[in-house]
Amino acid sequence: MAPDRFACALETQRKLIVHVATHPPWGKEARNMAERFRRHGKAHFRFITTPGVEPTNDLAEQALRFVVIDRRMTQGTRGEAGRQWCEQFWTVRATCAQQGRSVFDSLHAAVTAHFAGQPAPSLLPA
Repeated sequence: MAPDRFACALETQRKLIVHVATHPPWGKEARNMAERFRRHGKAHFRFITTPGVEPTNDLAEQALRFVVIDRRMTQGTRGEAGRQWCEQFWTVRATCAQQGRSVFDSLHAAVTAHFAGQPAPSLLPA
């Protein structure tokens, strides 16, 4: 199918799906789903029309998996300072994993800089 015909057929089907999804049968749950689809319906089609956009949220789930497991095992924190420390640590860990960097080396450099009175090293890619 030619790209222009595909785009036309996709738009026709998108309109049909949006119409069906936004005109639900009676019921609170169906109306709630319809309202969410009215607000965010375009995003459901973005992976079809935009190269590089995944149809699932697997990457987001993978990024959060460590945090969920850690929080479940440790029962979370009791105070604001502990929560902030955990958030910062989880951010460093996830950033290092994405960049293929050593978490230990990054933390070691940050602690060394702190005790030397220097700013913490950046986690931004070089």
